[in-house]
Amino acid sequence: MFATLIPLFDENMAVKAFSLFSQKENFLLNPHMLGTGAYSGVGTINGLEVIENTGIETLSKDADIFVPVNNASIFADIEDQCKAPAKRIVILMDNTVKPETEYLRRIDELKKKGYRFAIRKLLVADFEAYRDIIGKLDFILLDHKRIDISKAKIYFTKLFPNVKLCAINIETQEIFNELKAQGGYTYYEGEFYRIPITAGVTEVAPVKMTYIELMNVVNAPDFDLTKAADVIGRDTALVVSLLKMVNRMSVNSEITSIRHAAAMLGQKELKRWINTAVANKLCEDSPGEVTRLSLIRAKFAENLAPLFDQAGQAQELFLMGLFSILDVVLNKSMEEALKIVHISKAIEKALVKGEGDFGEVLKFMRAYEDANWTEVSRVMVLKNIDMNATYAAYLDALKWYKTIYAA
Repeated sequence: MFATLIPLFDENMAVKAFSLFSQKENFLLNPHMLGTGAYSGVGTINGLEVIENTGIETLSKDADIFVPVNNASIFADIEDQCKAPAKRIVILMDNTVKPETEYLRRIDELKKKGYRFAIRKLLVADFEAYRDIIGKLDFILLDHKRIDISKAKIYFTKLFPNVKLCAINIETQEIFNELKAQGGYTYYEGEFYRIPITAGVTEVAPVKMTYIELMNVVNAPDFDLTKAADVIGRDTALVVSLLKMVNRMSVNSEITSIRHAAAMLGQKELKRWINTAVANKLCEDSPGEVTRLSLIRAKFAENLAPLFDQAGQAQELFLMGLFSILDVVLNKSMEEALKIVHISKAIEKALVKGEGDFGEVLKFMRAYEDANWTEVSRVMVLKNIDMNATYAAYLDALKWYKTIYAA
């Protein structure tokens, strides 16, 4: 199984929904399954299987989940496959679902049970033919790369004012800002939130420099616990977070100082906690999804280490994943951002040039989070990586992230 979550933002850059893209089989290993219908989705909806197995709260605490279906899987027994509340699930159709009686009847049946509907992959030429389906939708996803969505907005606003419009495949912050200024869109999706805004940004805020200094201290070859504790002491929020962490680990211990608390954790745990907590702090003025992406990439990279024959570099890969959004956080090019932090040449080579063994892992993660299953499958075939092990590595990263925020 492959599965990944792609965020949908509102105009304030708050994540309001996720599209859950998944694939059951590695078709590069089993090419005979393509076109045979054997794994076309009849009777099962992969996304619902993921939700049922992991729990919808692991995927997201309160955001809606858009679950793709095709012309076959829309007739699956959805309620039996997934016990998650219908109000949290949006059934995401594509253009294989035709504006025909059997599909219209099925949509009506599921809407009565509380499910909402969306559609994607419609071209302008499809709009008139799909009027009967569009009238039943809650959302329509308009692909910024494939159609003129500004004109499409006029069409839908006039004829289907109750359908919420989602602008997708947005590449840059500039395009996002233009679309937001135009108004009329409920959600926005694309890689724009992962692209730094470098224009007009000249220096890093002092508070961020404190956090970066702390990360540099703990990521030194043999860092000094005392020095790390002293830097932590400059930030009240970090002090409180550290004390909470230590209290959970040592209920009966009386903490007498920040240095004492740091010593209680020890170097390994303190390093892990600082990297995670500071990543949170660095991302505070960025969209919440940036923090989530940073931490999930970090844990996912660590989990992938043995699958890429790099088990001995797991902690370094964790750091690479954590720093993979440093350009967005600091609004600098990645090359400029990495001049501020102390990292290994292997991490720098991966993040700036996408090269080396670490670069291979980073490219794989990016393909995975973009649901580029063809590229993911290609790498897995070349590396002889088990599909289920990759899926488990990703789900473990999601669960770890949830645990951090629950704490």
